[in-house]
Amino acid sequence: MSQLEITGLRKHYGSFEALKGIDLSVPEGEFCVFVGPSGCGKSTLLRTIAGLEESSHGTIAIDGEVVNDLRPRDRNIAMVFQNYALYPYLSVFENIAFGLRARRVADAEVNRRVGEAAEMLGITPLLDRQPRQLSGGQRQRVAIGRAVVRDARLFLFDEPLSNLDAQLRDGMRAEIKRLHGEIGKTTIYVTHDQIEAMTLADRIVLLREGRIEQEGAPLDMFERPRTRFVAGFLGSPQMNFLPVEAGADGLVLADGQRLPRPLNASGATGSLVLGVRPEHFSRAGEPVAGEGRLDILVDLVQPTGTRTYAQFRVGAQEVTAELPAHSVEAPGARLALAVDMARVSLFDADGIALR
Repeated sequence: MSQLEITGLRKHYGSFEALKGIDLSVPEGEFCVFVGPSGCGKSTLLRTIAGLEESSHGTIAIDGEVVNDLRPRDRNIAMVFQNYALYPYLSVFENIAFGLRARRVADAEVNRRVGEAAEMLGITPLLDRQPRQLSGGQRQRVAIGRAVVRDARLFLFDEPLSNLDAQLRDGMRAEIKRLHGEIGKTTIYVTHDQIEAMTLADRIVLLREGRIEQEGAPLDMFERPRTRFVAGFLGSPQMNFLPVEAGADGLVLADGQRLPRPLNASGATGSLVLGVRPEHFSRAGEPVAGEGRLDILVDLVQPTGTRTYAQFRVGAQEVTAELPAHSVEAPGARLALAVDMARVSLFDADGIALR
């Protein structure tokens, strides 16, 4: 296993700066996920680690060795691409074995490593086939197998599941997590899908416009976002953001309703933004200390089977509440909703979370 250290990394394309000073340490054996919206720099960062892009400034070190000037093949990194990158006229066996053959590994060792990888990935019956005879999920398993057989220092995944349908993505996501548990290699994984990031990562690195916005354990970032951007990116449906006026007696919403002040922002006053996740609403019963209450008119109902999403407005702001199935059957219903004020967030005018 290997440790990755990135210091002051910048990447320019002419006058455009894609990476704006990245400092990051990935310890041995960690599954680290780079996530963020399109254009945030996550794939550029991954490709620069791999040596497919040259850095403009800063250093990349693996196990203390600075690799900036090493060619991709000399960095001993295994990479899985979005488009699988399989050789169409080679069998599955030879696709998996290709990197080993290039390094002149003995045939017996090639057979052993390919056989073990195929068994691990459940593709042993496919070894004699060609890529055109495989489904998308099978092709992705072959691409992963080609990486697994390498005794690489780092494993890099560049949005490997984006070309698969939802059901296959769920299965492959579980497969990748299981493989990491078995192999234990330091892994960097890029995705735009925050569900993938939350379920796979030991640590998430959320990028925004070429900078790291926040990094940390998935649940810590979800429950304690440092900025409004982080709060809005992690979670599906995303967090609701409501303008409020904070005073000594609580929070006043745009439609005149009031909520108690969250304990984590006892001194805040003035114009703020309240963040409430859909799952932190519930049908109101008897008043509970520290709980807020909103009286709402339902505009839209979206049943999903186990849960129902009810949409309503607070002033001009559309809000989504996640409620148990059958909590509300049709638009036009008037409901009293409880708000778990212990789990909300407050943000200042610059989008910084108040603590």
